[in-house]
Amino acid sequence: MTNPRIIAGAFKGKKLSTPPGLATRPTSGRARQAAFDILLHAPWAGAAFMQKARVLDVFAGTGAFGLEALSRGAAAATFIEISRDAQAVIKANILACKVAHITRVMGADALAPPPGHAHELVFFDPPYGQNLTLRALLALSLTGWVAPGAIIVAELGPDDELAPAELLAERVHGKARLLFWRAKP
Repeated sequence: MTNPRIIAGAFKGKKLSTPPGLATRPTSGRARQAAFDILLHAPWAGAAFMQKARVLDVFAGTGAFGLEALSRGAAAATFIEISRDAQAVIKANILACKVAHITRVMGADALAPPPGHAHELVFFDPPYGQNLTLRALLALSLTGWVAPGAIIVAELGPDDELAPAELLAERVHGKARLLFWRAKP
């Protein structure tokens, strides 16, 4: 597998490091491109939304979703990742993109997070087949990480089950299924 790259924006083309082994599954460039095309052109999001958004990248892995958002103008990003190897890689990728001043890496379990501050754009990229997204969303919402009405983007595997009540968009790219919806106001 080749290392992922930032697709567009200020860091376009920047290669991202990945943790060793198979524990982390970076999102494909096609899926990430589709997610951001939707976010930047949808009437419920758009470029103006992206410019002021505080981003939360949950099950962050390499940090690709959060760094892509920063590359496209997001205000700040927080990365939640439990793996120490992945945390080290995220920190290295942050330094390579020179955005340490607007980022934070939390070594935490997304299912039992510490108290946090609200984010308007939340990416979930959990391990496939474990149905972790809704459990993590509930835990993060209860501890203050998710702003009321935040846009949620989840990458799910073929065996993951999730059907948000008010789905904004859905796309399939290979094994990945991208879902977009709003958190409860």
